[in-house]
Amino acid sequence: MRITVIMSDQPTESPDQFVSECTRAETRRTQILRAAEDCFRCKGFHGASIALISKAAGMSPGHIYHYFENKEAIIAAIVARDVERMLTLTAEIRSASNVREAMLERVTEGVEECLDARGAGLKLEIVAEGARNPHIAEVIRTADRTCRESLALTLRDTRRASGYDDDDATIDGMVEVLCAMFEGLMIRRIRNPDLDPAVVVRLFQGALRDLLNQD
Repeated sequence: MRITVIMSDQPTESPDQFVSECTRAETRRTQILRAAEDCFRCKGFHGASIALISKAAGMSPGHIYHYFENKEAIIAAIVARDVERMLTLTAEIRSASNVREAMLERVTEGVEECLDARGAGLKLEIVAEGARNPHIAEVIRTADRTCRESLALTLRDTRRASGYDDDDATIDGMVEVLCAMFEGLMIRRIRNPDLDPAVVVRLFQGALRDLLNQD
């Protein structure tokens, strides 16, 4: 039996070319997300058209649609990025030699993020759209569940290290208190831009200590 080998005259993509293309794609996605964030923040979800986003990103609308099906997909990507940041934070806390102190130390980072006017405005705009748009609402709720589960695991580890054995309802309640504190801070930042971050950090750390010491 004779085997005929057909040689293609098409060049084979090298591993380096593949990595380079992936890097370019990720750069373009980041470029689009940054432009969309600015547009959503300034114009709102409905005021920020794909044409406006493409202009801000410095690329054609066709390029936008190559990476994102629509504006809802762009918001989903923004939310997914925030979830990834939260999961990384809680994982780092749980891996610390002293989980309790690690949580208290990261309060500063959380307060600074919530008091950032640009970030707060964007998150509030996305939540507002979630109140009107069931697709965005599902994206937000799914992300929230993922973040709450990771935070609950972190709190449970911290409490167990101090000798507490909490039921799920107690841990869930603690998670909601922490979420309300930090998410509420974003609204306060918009209403009162003169908040003193140092005072907020000190009081939030005290509130977290009290929460972790609840009997």
